[in-house]
Amino acid sequence: MDIKELITKPSAQQRQALLNKEVSAVELTQAVYERVENTDEKIGAYNSLTKEYALETAKKVDEKIKNNEQLPPLAGIALALKDNINLKSYPTTASSKILENFISPYDATVTKKLKNNLIPIIGKANLDEFAMGSSNENSAFKLVHNPWNLNKVPGGSSGGSAAAVAAGEATVALGSDTGGSIRLPASYCGLVGLKPTYGRVSRYGLIAFASSLDQIGPITRTVEDAAMLLNVIAGPDEKDSTSLSATLPDFTKDLRNDLKGVKIGYIKELCSEGLSDDVAEAVKKSLEIYKSLGAEIVEISLPLIKYSIAVYYIVATAEASSNLARFDGVKYGYRAKNVNTLYDMYVKTRAEGFGEEVKRRIMLGTYALSSGYYDAYYKKAQQVRRLVKNDFDNAFKKVDVLLSPTCPHTAFDIGSKIEDPLSMYLTDIATITANLAGIPAMNVPFALDKNSMPIGIQLQADCLNETKLLNVGFKLEEAVQFDYSIPLKTLVK
Repeated sequence: MDIKELITKPSAQQRQALLNKEVSAVELTQAVYERVENTDEKIGAYNSLTKEYALETAKKVDEKIKNNEQLPPLAGIALALKDNINLKSYPTTASSKILENFISPYDATVTKKLKNNLIPIIGKANLDEFAMGSSNENSAFKLVHNPWNLNKVPGGSSGGSAAAVAAGEATVALGSDTGGSIRLPASYCGLVGLKPTYGRVSRYGLIAFASSLDQIGPITRTVEDAAMLLNVIAGPDEKDSTSLSATLPDFTKDLRNDLKGVKIGYIKELCSEGLSDDVAEAVKKSLEIYKSLGAEIVEISLPLIKYSIAVYYIVATAEASSNLARFDGVKYGYRAKNVNTLYDMYVKTRAEGFGEEVKRRIMLGTYALSSGYYDAYYKKAQQVRRLVKNDFDNAFKKVDVLLSPTCPHTAFDIGSKIEDPLSMYLTDIATITANLAGIPAMNVPFALDKNSMPIGIQLQADCLNETKLLNVGFKLEEAVQFDYSIPLKTLVK
């Protein structure tokens, strides 16, 4: 197989080629960089490249193969790392001017795990500034374009991670998901995107947006690739007090189990109103496929889901206001010039360093936390959040997995929603509940709409039940045979 074609295949095929010595890891990595050179000017997926590190890692993989040593499952497979996850000695900017020249002094826990598994990190992927956005139009540096249609958004905030994989500029990627930031770009770019259970993956070394919602997870071409990458990054971490000490299964083990007796509940509130015709049809067909595979289909009502957008945008902005207070120009990052007092330096640095969306969320969050309003907003939102979680707990007593569209519509035109924040926020209506409840959720690419843009189906499972989620997702993927390679053929060869 031609190496240019090989880099567009899932990890398992690339690994086999490496083990058969049909290609070296260095050649594979260099081919990915050639692809980046040819396409990223159109896509804007990367903020920076880490070529020296990636090739050094690839050489170690080749050495292991040469010596017939055991090879970790994803060794030599090119990965894009979202630019809010630390990689020691390389930039970590969160796509913000305030961190434009920041070089990370340490590795995130997930980055250490990538290194231990000899996974070449191709570069730091573009994102909405501080992961705040649904379209990846909020980066301080450049727009990210959807490889399926360069006039469309790739989804946010992990748009660079998703676009890199969809465009063949990486085989797998890591993103972070606070309210849909892995699943939405995966849906818009025709990929698999998995948000694990809150605490399943360490957040140490992830630049915090909303600490009770953030979670790192994989964006890949296939469900199996997502399971393999989750095997690498999952596990407890003493450096993250919120990480879970639960027993770690092999997430690839049960992928091929049949679905006889599995109960799949479609969420009534997310599968009826407000969907585009194509998305509604896709949901209907996905349920028919599951029924034909032996699953039992059940209608599930989550009555409090209608409050989730309001709850999310109070909790997330309040926590963002607190977390982003550390960016003040004192110890690191951007510092305003020509200031006379310390107070002026704080004010001017933050005014110049943060983008409009980040400022909007900081102000909303500061208001929600302020004296006299805390009980009315933040405390009340956390109480309703608990009730939303109760809805999910009750649902999972009746079904194994919940199904809905990942988004009510497919990728929209660049610039079409940027002046309407509320419309942009509503894009996350189906995804934010998983973060509020702390449960695992996944996008599986399903079909194309009338404009040939990908439609994603979202699956959600109970806490720590990723193996069931991946199994149900794998069987849908197997039945549908979605062709993720379409943009790989239409972009620069």
